[in-house]
Amino acid sequence: MRKLALFSIFLAFVVIVLGAYTRLTDAGLGCPDWPGCYGKLLVPQAADQIEAANHAFPERPFEAEKAWNEMIHRYFAAALGFFILLIFFAALIRRFRGKTGPFFLPFLLLLMVIFQGLLGMWTVTLNLLPVVVMGHLLGGFTVLSLLFLLYLRLTPYRIPGGDSKIRYLAKFGAFGIFLLVAQIALGGWTSANYASLACTELPFCEGNWVAKLNFAGAFSVPAADNYEFGVHPYEDRMTMHVMHRLGAIVVFIYFCWLAVALWRKSESGLIKRLCSLLVVVLGIQVALGLSNVVYSLPLSVAVMHNAMAACLLLVMILITYTMYRKY
Repeated sequence: MRKLALFSIFLAFVVIVLGAYTRLTDAGLGCPDWPGCYGKLLVPQAADQIEAANHAFPERPFEAEKAWNEMIHRYFAAALGFFILLIFFAALIRRFRGKTGPFFLPFLLLLMVIFQGLLGMWTVTLNLLPVVVMGHLLGGFTVLSLLFLLYLRLTPYRIPGGDSKIRYLAKFGAFGIFLLVAQIALGGWTSANYASLACTELPFCEGNWVAKLNFAGAFSVPAADNYEFGVHPYEDRMTMHVMHRLGAIVVFIYFCWLAVALWRKSESGLIKRLCSLLVVVLGIQVALGLSNVVYSLPLSVAVMHNAMAACLLLVMILITYTMYRKY
């Protein structure tokens, strides 16, 4: 089960990166139906298949590159679902044989991946409804986190002593995870509403941006038939973007404080190395975020920004889990 969990972590990370790539190449509706693509399990390739696809979906003409981006993401997501099913059956068999081991986490993973599949379907059938798109992103990060927790549960390591010195900081690690998830949600909301380029200057926005803030509009969902390319006015998108930047500042300051506090209090070499890793990953993430603004959201940088958010989450989970469970 540990090997299955490790491989599934890698697969979940790939799915998150492919999901970001699909979103950033505007391929979220590259296939206007679900789970297939223009009524096929494989992307149409022959001329007669493409003609039939265009006839069946005249409002969404076939674009091969976008269709492949979307379907490759779905294929990897389906493979991840299959491996999580294997993990659940492995845990179930162990329980029937009377062996110890985690069962709740595999069961929760199975439920989560089923719900994630539904979110993937609704992303298409509801034409990129921002709430669903953001939920799909958070679902992907949740699956990755649960898989990593399962892997940690199955990994035998322990740091002796140190309870009285840093155990109390575990709650601050948990709060850091909460802050990071909120920041990821803000990023997902910004991206789902096509607000990533709403501000083109640093540190915030151009002009008298404070006077243009509209929080009620920014966190609403206007009625529309199709949410592709966004439906909010500029003021709403700018507010989303500003909130994401403010969230990044809060997370940066908090994580720097936490890393310093842990470094000073801990006598464990592992904790100190994890603190160093946290600072490095955090620095890379900030640099990627700034590069998105300075270079107008280059595809490679934007995809890496999503990937590093996942890495940052895993590092925080490892630090917090170690403080709670391994000291």
